[in-house]
Amino acid sequence: MTKKVATKTKKAKTPATKTVKAVKAVKEPKTAKSHMHDIATRTIHVGGEPDKETGAIMPPIYQTSTYVQESPGVHKGYEYTRSHNPTRTRLEECLASLEQAKHCIVTASGLSAEMLIMHLLPAGSNIICGDDVYGGTYRLFTTVFQNMHNFKFIDTTNPKEVEKAVKAFKPALIWLETPTNPLLKITDIQAVTAIAKKAKALTVVDNTFMSPYFQNPLILGADIALHSMTKYLNGHSDAVGGAMMMNDSEMYRKLWVLQNSIGPCHSPFDSWLVLRGLKTLAVRMEAHAKNAMVVAEYLEKHPKVERVVYPGLKSHPQHAIAQKQMLGYGGMITFFLKGDIKKSMTFLKGVKLFALAESLGGVESLIEHPAIMTHASVPKKVRESIGLTDNLIRLSVGIEHVQDLIEDLEQAFKTV
Repeated sequence: MTKKVATKTKKAKTPATKTVKAVKAVKEPKTAKSHMHDIATRTIHVGGEPDKETGAIMPPIYQTSTYVQESPGVHKGYEYTRSHNPTRTRLEECLASLEQAKHCIVTASGLSAEMLIMHLLPAGSNIICGDDVYGGTYRLFTTVFQNMHNFKFIDTTNPKEVEKAVKAFKPALIWLETPTNPLLKITDIQAVTAIAKKAKALTVVDNTFMSPYFQNPLILGADIALHSMTKYLNGHSDAVGGAMMMNDSEMYRKLWVLQNSIGPCHSPFDSWLVLRGLKTLAVRMEAHAKNAMVVAEYLEKHPKVERVVYPGLKSHPQHAIAQKQMLGYGGMITFFLKGDIKKSMTFLKGVKLFALAESLGGVESLIEHPAIMTHASVPKKVRESIGLTDNLIRLSVGIEHVQDLIEDLEQAFKTV
């Protein structure tokens, strides 16, 4: 099974047939040199060119808030770091290339990127959102923006249900997570974006769980690919950030104006950290997927496990869709422990190598209890209605030696 994932992942290294243009985030977007290299090469070299002035192989951090102007209004493309920063420009160039997009905007956090998209829409817009999304997304939509827009949460894995909801609700935007957090449900991006385009609605795909290495929503028809850079893009659990990639230049301009006006810019140092982390994205994602497949197969056979959800398993309800639109299955696993919340708590306290912590996508393995931790803001009734029960445990499988991870889980099972 692991071999199959590796073979599937290999396809991710095929150069794009479409010209990819990285956009420099200066006042007037300027198209940089086209990048047709393999994605593993682009993670290292796009935005990572040696410094022109010193020849430094690693890009410098432009830790500055403002820039000297030759005369009033005459500058070198940079005025103030809230608006633009050379380090951030490099990061945006790299990310645009990886998602095969024309434009990229990075922000202070994933939620701040979501906030800007909400402000992009006219007040009173109807929005269809998947019923299983990150708890912070659900909180943002149902508390901060519930008085500005109208939200309808549905199961987006069924295109017929999406089409039915679109006809009745007439949305301005369809918000997808695929795979979802934490149930790992998979939506057919091509099918849903086709429905959205017919209804003249925008589609946003949160691609955080897959990263551009395993999935490219824009190629599948989405208008915006969204990422929490905190996770796999950075990969080292030491920086927070969000990113939006798109091809529509007018949309880019509007989102940039919102970012500049509201102010959730990404700091130069964090931009440098993510740019550094991206250099190992290809090798990290391969290792995450390889380890996760082994762990998922182990869990599926364990007598104390009720059910395992992992896109790479044939038992996954949307496994065929995963094979069609993803180039690998990622490092996230959800499983249901046999027993109640007390047994779940005992198990979580029993792990030693897995760190009990929120977030995901770092090189280290993490474990968490969504109902108590990342999705605590989702009402219990809503959680249970979609299957997010108290015995659900989420794993972010890291890149440690996989046998050590399995031994850690095994000794934790023995405490239950």
